[in-house]
Amino acid sequence: QVQLVESGGGLVKNGDALRLSCVASGRTFTDYSVAWFRQAPGKSREFVAGISWTGVSRYAEKFAKGRFTISRTNTKDTLFLQIMNMEIEDTAVYYCAAVRRNTVVAPTQSDDYPYWGQGTQVTVSS
Repeated sequence: QVQLVESGGGLVKNGDALRLSCVASGRTFTDYSVAWFRQAPGKSREFVAGISWTGVSRYAEKFAKGRFTISRTNTKDTLFLQIMNMEIEDTAVYYCAAVRRNTVVAPTQSDDYPYWGQGTQVTVSS
């Protein structure tokens, strides 16, 4: 199975930019579709963006307005999430998730991902 470790979270200010990283180990990274989810306080976990093992990116509609950019570097087995112009509503625990190749595009449902990182806390202050 694949192991995932997120990093890059922390306390940032409204309007700042942040890049989250997720390093994978244990299996061939290119065989996996990977995604970012987030869970805000008191809310359910939601899909942010994903990249399939074929390299196709997709975003949840609310995150497809340019502030969020997902990318992966297969040579370093790393997934990234760049967040620009951060907002207080971006405060959440951000998780990366992986599933071995199944569909051309990354799934959007958390139940479709068997492998998860421990999460990284992002807190945005005013």
